[in-house]
Amino acid sequence: MPFPDAHPVHPRPGSQGDTLIVADVGGTYARLALADVVPGQAPRIRNLRRFACAEFPSLAAILAAFRASQHLAPATAVVAIAGLLEGDHLVNTNLPWPVSVADTRRDAGLATLELINDFEAVAYAIPHVAADTLAALNGEPTDGNRWPALVLGPGTGLGGALRFEAGARAVLASEAGHAALGAGTALELQVLQQMLARWDHVDNERILSGSGLMNLYPCLCGIRGVEPQWTTPEALIAAAHAGDDALAVETMEVFCGWLGSLAGDLAVTFGARSVYLAGGISSHVARFLDDGHFRTRFLAKGVMRRVLEQVPVWRVEHGELGVVGAAVWHAEHRCAAA
Repeated sequence: MPFPDAHPVHPRPGSQGDTLIVADVGGTYARLALADVVPGQAPRIRNLRRFACAEFPSLAAILAAFRASQHLAPATAVVAIAGLLEGDHLVNTNLPWPVSVADTRRDAGLATLELINDFEAVAYAIPHVAADTLAALNGEPTDGNRWPALVLGPGTGLGGALRFEAGARAVLASEAGHAALGAGTALELQVLQQMLARWDHVDNERILSGSGLMNLYPCLCGIRGVEPQWTTPEALIAAAHAGDDALAVETMEVFCGWLGSLAGDLAVTFGARSVYLAGGISSHVARFLDDGHFRTRFLAKGVMRRVLEQVPVWRVEHGELGVVGAAVWHAEHRCAAA
């Protein structure tokens, strides 16, 4: 259904700015909006809508539905999407359909289409995050951003990127979610051994994601000799928050500790001077991120502990970083070049 204020919109090309479609597409939901972008200014995001990916046969169908709801003429679109672009095709294991750039542009009736990594977009948005959307997990509050900033987030999968202050390449995208998972405690090693019995390669998002929670929980149940009760991340998280299921609570604690360990590893590896946790799961397990398990493991890096104590870690409570970042990417790459 169209927004009440929807009316025919014609993109505004040129150096004064553009109006375009921006989207953040994950394995479960796609969020689309219109963005007014001008180089050197924060983008204006409006008419935000959310679509369930499984209810559409393709990305093109979602883009076309949004175009129709906004009565848009053929438009430019920048889509932040989980995965790695190889030529015309997107490599992704969490989306319900394959994605071809050329076919999507044609079938959605777009003038131009750009696909960027979803966490690359989140990283582009970081300079525009308001202070009141940040919850501190480590370090002392600082005035302004500290670079480079590590951006990490568990959602349907696990995304990661590095944001620099400026330069021709302000963001370094990564596929950190697909790097090998490392165990840092005896319990984690037991879990990892169970996972290796199922998969030849156990990557970080096998545990540190929404679907990963449902790998971790039954492993812990097996170790503790308890029959699993929960079959979805939502039910598991709700049980942990209720506090009457010890295994659900332990799953959240182990999850947050393991995430803290990875965040510390990546911060040390890249020399990050700040860390931002985004992603849908981070907000859902905020209470357990705040209780100390994350920070304890983040700092447990031997001689690097004193360094990491000075690195502020923030949990970002802004839910639309992907669409904001897609607009910022366009402003920095397309408007600025016009």
